[in-house]
Amino acid sequence: MKSPFRATLLFSTSASVLLALGHASSAQTPPPASAGTTTLPSIEVVEPKHTQPPRRPKKPVLTTRREAPPPAAPPPSAAQVLTSTNDKFDTARQSIVAPLGATAHQLNHQAIEAMPQGTDAPLDKVLLQFPGVTQDSAASGEFHVRNEHANVQYRINGIMLPDGVGAFGQILDTGIIGSLALLTGALPAQYGLHTAGVLDIQTKTDAFDNTGKVGVYGGSHGTITPSFEYGGTVGQTQYFVSGRYFQSSVGIENPTSSYNAIHDNTQQEKGFLYLSTVLDPTSRLTYIGGVSNGTYQIPNNPGQTPNFTAFGVSNFDSSQLNERQTESNQFNVVAYQKSFEDIDMQLSYFNRYSQLHFYPDTIGDLVFNGVASDVYRQSFVNGIQEDTAWRVGYAHTLRFGFSVSSERTLVNNYSTVLPLLDPTDPTSGTVDAPFSIFDSNSATGWLIGTYLQDEWRINNQLTLNVGLRFDQMYQFVDANQFSPRANLVWKPFDGTAFHAGYSRNFTPPEQVIATPVNLALVQGTSQQPQVGTNSPVLPERSNVYDVGVDQKIHAIPGLEVGIDAYYKTARDLLDDGQFGAAYVLTGFNYERGENAGVELKAKYANGNFQAYANFAWAKQIASNVVSNQYLFGADELAYIATHDVYTDHAQTWTGSAGASYLWNGTRFSASMIYGSGLRSGFANTDHLPGYTQVNLGVSHDFNIVAPNKPTTIRFDVVNLFDTIYEIRDGSGIGVFAPQYGPRRGFYVGISQKL
Repeated sequence: MKSPFRATLLFSTSASVLLALGHASSAQTPPPASAGTTTLPSIEVVEPKHTQPPRRPKKPVLTTRREAPPPAAPPPSAAQVLTSTNDKFDTARQSIVAPLGATAHQLNHQAIEAMPQGTDAPLDKVLLQFPGVTQDSAASGEFHVRNEHANVQYRINGIMLPDGVGAFGQILDTGIIGSLALLTGALPAQYGLHTAGVLDIQTKTDAFDNTGKVGVYGGSHGTITPSFEYGGTVGQTQYFVSGRYFQSSVGIENPTSSYNAIHDNTQQEKGFLYLSTVLDPTSRLTYIGGVSNGTYQIPNNPGQTPNFTAFGVSNFDSSQLNERQTESNQFNVVAYQKSFEDIDMQLSYFNRYSQLHFYPDTIGDLVFNGVASDVYRQSFVNGIQEDTAWRVGYAHTLRFGFSVSSERTLVNNYSTVLPLLDPTDPTSGTVDAPFSIFDSNSATGWLIGTYLQDEWRINNQLTLNVGLRFDQMYQFVDANQFSPRANLVWKPFDGTAFHAGYSRNFTPPEQVIATPVNLALVQGTSQQPQVGTNSPVLPERSNVYDVGVDQKIHAIPGLEVGIDAYYKTARDLLDDGQFGAAYVLTGFNYERGENAGVELKAKYANGNFQAYANFAWAKQIASNVVSNQYLFGADELAYIATHDVYTDHAQTWTGSAGASYLWNGTRFSASMIYGSGLRSGFANTDHLPGYTQVNLGVSHDFNIVAPNKPTTIRFDVVNLFDTIYEIRDGSGIGVFAPQYGPRRGFYVGISQKL
């Protein structure tokens, strides 16, 4: 048992400790004793001193001065913020007209630069490196996609450019291209009118840092082409401007196999302007404008035999003919783009003015052809286009839109002709009494189109895109059509993509080439046709089926291969050709047509080495001409009415390949095109021999001015082996004169980054 004293001591000690926690440490004074109580001695408890344990000796530690933290990244500049905003708008614009299910072949600016001639190559020559694109002469359309004549749609930043009237002038310069896509196959519903191929050009978007480039390129055949481009940013506006001048002594293909053409000079100017202003974080206003002017001498084919006598002249040296042609094109586009919540939309206004004028050699043309035609064609188009993409949910994206355009055309044909000896017999011969006739036709036409489509992601691997399109034309013929479309894309494995599609298409003829002529004016003259029927040109109606697969070969990193097959049936198949000395095209229809083909493609990239190869088989046949029958001879027209014939631009085998390698700052490149030969002979029953053309290039960047402003020097050889081949031999449907491929040429260029 504890003693009272000990208990009191413990209590007093505990109290002192508690008081010490609540107050400053001090002695505690007990209260005064009261009567009858026992006074305990005062006890002062002093907290014992705690002895600090001895410190362990510290081990010497070698230290270095602490480095200052890395400086914080500077905030993005206003130009960088603007670039980021525009990139988002560009991505949204791509979503608006996404070509889901179509066959797409793409090239970016860097890939074009890596080809021989780079951005100094004309656009049509670049397109020959795509699968299924066939080379042709300038007078016959320059190139064909999947054996179709014309029927190619041009778009810049998703905005459709209307048709022009030019025969061989390229309005667009390769240097403006940021990326280039050729869409073929069964196209989704937002793509109407021309559907053999859609050439979708995205302008440069990496050229707005207040820099530019100047250069000059030239060489064989008197070729000289200076060019410039410059882009920058001012406030919320980005701009890009470019220009090019081109001069050559071979403006159009040589009609002979000789190295130098006779009377074939050309001078061309092209300009381009792009402006883009961000109005607010959700909207942007863009302007795109371009101009192209060209003058051409029509090349001469010496040794031709005169057929008529005019103005007392019956013997004329065909090498002295002086035919010329001028072309002028301008286009303007203003586009308002808006993105908010789940909706992206773009509303555009566009116009295009085109003019062509063919000047004959009056005496010479009469002596050889019995007619000298001064042809003037003019077209002015105004239109609006609207496209919207609405992401309804994770699995559905609705796309819808419309386009309306009005075209005013003027076609004048001032011809000098000779009267017939017997007005009822075109074979009776002519009288040397030239006189003139004037045929003029002006018209205003309308094209209206609208569409609705649903992109449905069935699961992570399977996507279905279905749509319906309606088109209405009011031109020389009024017609319309509902066109269903369906595309399926299946990606069962990483790097594998299958696509299959069907599209019903409605293709109006270009109004200017469908303009009717007044045959009554040429009755009893050297221009009187053997066939007097002149039915109007009709719109083409077709069904297209397309299936293909693209595959990345994982066993060989960087290798991608693909195969695509298509089949098309058409009613009133559109075609056109050059039916006279003037380098202008005139349209007509076959009652029915079939088009089938298979395309193989492969591309490989490994570090500084890149290569590609394409090969295609194709066949297009048609029968029975049902419009502008007067363009044909009676025997040829009768044969086509009862036989399937190849169209003149049908080529069975087409190939292209290329490679580039960057070694110690020097880029070596090569490209090749192959063709089995276009059609020729009576009713296209024959074809020309096959050919192969190889081009080489080498370029190097020198840091002469500054490390970030290289001076680029390049050297190119076109047609390395100087292969002599005919693109056309002057025979076949709608072919007036022969044209040869380019002879070997050497070219040097220098450009300076600003």
